[in-house]
Amino acid sequence: MIEINKSILKNIYKKRSEDAKKYDYGLLLVIGGSEFYSGSPALSALAAFKAGVDMVRIIAPKRAADIIASFTPNLAAYPLEGSHLNKEHLATLISMTESAKAAARGKTAVVIGGGMGRSEETQEAILEYLSQVSVPAVIDADAIHALGMKPETISDQPSIITPHSYEFFVLTGREVVNLSDEEKIKIVQEEAARLKTTILLKGKTDIISNGQEVALNKTGNPYLTKGGCGDTLAGICGALLSQGVDAFTAAQAGAYINGLAGELASKKLKESLMATDLIDEIPNVLLRF
Repeated sequence: MIEINKSILKNIYKKRSEDAKKYDYGLLLVIGGSEFYSGSPALSALAAFKAGVDMVRIIAPKRAADIIASFTPNLAAYPLEGSHLNKEHLATLISMTESAKAAARGKTAVVIGGGMGRSEETQEAILEYLSQVSVPAVIDADAIHALGMKPETISDQPSIITPHSYEFFVLTGREVVNLSDEEKIKIVQEEAARLKTTILLKGKTDIISNGQEVALNKTGNPYLTKGGCGDTLAGICGALLSQGVDAFTAAQAGAYINGLAGELASKKLKESLMATDLIDEIPNVLLRF
């Protein structure tokens, strides 16, 4: 059993090479958003930048993409026609994923699910996309609901699934809300082994398993229930995956960074904390080790 501490960051964040080129430290695709939810992909992207990724490309339905592109010149957002993701967009998604892999010489990952909605055609498009691409993925929010219909879609792919307790039930059919940590640990490990993935079960103590090993993260506090703090976690994990960090290690480091950044922000703001405040504290976490 691993209890995560700041030493994990020393193993990931090393001095950058003087000969570094663009994309050597990752190109992340964030696929998400819908007509109503535009903030989620932006929060993931901003957190990913603060966690060290070289570039983020957001792919979102047009209204969401247009709003995101206006937030800051740091964000590049590609607009998909329509109000939500559907199968007509698959060719574009796959083409953009392959071009990202080529441009970044394989240093690529995807974050998918935030703010996408749960219409049947969106859920089917998510599953079809995941079945056709071979790229490390962080599967979050609405994409977890899609995956619950066909979990074998991501078997053997480098992936991190980031459920809270209800999403874990949707994914696995197993209820963990009122169980002890010992019982939760056993179930998360079993399900990660069954699905051949890494699961990061969010909670007071985050439980992370790749089906073989288990790690516990105790950073964070109750203020991280605020909307968007799961999106930031997904973005940090995606940034690390895109840089070649293995899924189990990326999930551990992502949980640690996100939780500690939330702690630092909440010391100043308490109930007034927002996800953007957490993002602002990520550099202070990375400067601590």
